[in-house]
Amino acid sequence: MASEIKAGHHPSQCPKNVFHAHFNSNSKPLSTQNVLQLLLVLVLCTTNAAFSQFIVKTLPGYIGDLPFKLETGYVSVGQWNEVQLFYYFIESEGNPREDPLILWLTGGPGCSAFSGLVYEIGPLKFDTEHFDGKFPNFTLNPYSWTKVASIIFLDAPVGTGFSYNDDTSSTYFIDDLLSATDNYNFLIKWLADHPTFLSNQLYIAGDSYSGIIVPIIVQKIYDGNSEVGVQPQLKLQGYILGNPLTSQHDDVNARVEFAHRVALLSDNLYRSTKKNCHGEYVNVDPNNAPCIKDLANVTECLRNIDSAQILEPNCAFASKNSSKLKWDRRLIEEDTTHFLLPPLQLRSKFWCRIYGYLLSYTWANDPRVQQALHVRKGTKDRWARCNESLSYTEDVVTSIDYQRNLSHTHLRALVYSGDHDSVVPYVGTHKWIESLGLPVEDEWRPWFVDGQNGGYTMSYAKKGFHLTFATIKGAGHTAPEYRPKEALAMIERWLAFYYL
Repeated sequence: MASEIKAGHHPSQCPKNVFHAHFNSNSKPLSTQNVLQLLLVLVLCTTNAAFSQFIVKTLPGYIGDLPFKLETGYVSVGQWNEVQLFYYFIESEGNPREDPLILWLTGGPGCSAFSGLVYEIGPLKFDTEHFDGKFPNFTLNPYSWTKVASIIFLDAPVGTGFSYNDDTSSTYFIDDLLSATDNYNFLIKWLADHPTFLSNQLYIAGDSYSGIIVPIIVQKIYDGNSEVGVQPQLKLQGYILGNPLTSQHDDVNARVEFAHRVALLSDNLYRSTKKNCHGEYVNVDPNNAPCIKDLANVTECLRNIDSAQILEPNCAFASKNSSKLKWDRRLIEEDTTHFLLPPLQLRSKFWCRIYGYLLSYTWANDPRVQQALHVRKGTKDRWARCNESLSYTEDVVTSIDYQRNLSHTHLRALVYSGDHDSVVPYVGTHKWIESLGLPVEDEWRPWFVDGQNGGYTMSYAKKGFHLTFATIKGAGHTAPEYRPKEALAMIERWLAFYYL
């Protein structure tokens, strides 16, 4: 099912305990032979030998050879190369030598890039229409972003998807800054091993919670390129953020205003809530009885609304699943016992979008699939689209300062929102963009796909920096899943030009 390009030694040959054991205070003096052995291990641990890559030609669930080039593999990062980050790389279906290279991070934190690949912007999607309750099959996505770019879909942070920690003796605690550092080091190592893509324009992209991580990575790349002698130099052009969390406070606070704009709240209730709560709906004074009462009424009005797309059924409520929705719709708890239902009953449930997500569990946990992808045996007990057991600290409460720093560079940015997303409402996103104080280059206007309104856009520019903000009409959280045709038209135009 796959042909190997390169398979390095297994990273378990590089445990940090080996070094600790020889250099603690009770150690005896090392012999020359022992020193040489340790030096050899150190060399192996700090080179690119500690990762593997494979060309995958066929996949279970897809009939025949894949009509695009898929590569999977691991890259070792972390202080002791103990973090094994798994990736899916799909070459552009256009001109791989000339088209841009995109590093894609799915939100969460802890949601596999496989979600981005299959449910959003990749060339495959599950065939829910013909699903018989057994093994899911794929169809091709005609609106894949790989039509115009090569994309690395990265399972990050460690513990996400098929990524894992090679040091099983301790828990790998991770936070926003460490995650960004691991992702940056992944990219450096990956490009060093794929030098033909060093000349391609590079964009860092992601959605939802990645709105925190992506700007940090971009800042690291920009700073690294600016330092004398740092190699390899990356051809960074800019970044792309979809439905992005940017401020832990402001994005949540914007939900009340958004609810009023889309007629979920009455004018009277909104005015009363705004007045009594002084525009603050997150850090509420518990002694402010009028505010508490208004917010209770707001909560009642929003009960059973699907936060990810306000026009769709609230499937988390309709089923026995409980909603653990934070920043990403993929944090809904998914109950795979639904696959025990008879096929006809199961097929009738695909009117709820969430049931389509369950197919990924059956597919990714199948031994044939993991063999085809060259997943290392024994590294994952069970694959999950979103890992809620991560030892993860959300220590960056806002990425606006990073956005402000980047606005002083010569990079370009695309920030887009589904206009029916109430998880990270477009009104909050537009407000932080306006707070950057960038001169307006192109005022608010509609943009079109096949003569139809695809959404609205506005652009800003300052001394070589360009930022385009776009809404995608009718889309939710995250936008390409709901409006794939419009999303592809948007990214294709923006990559070719500076506007839609």
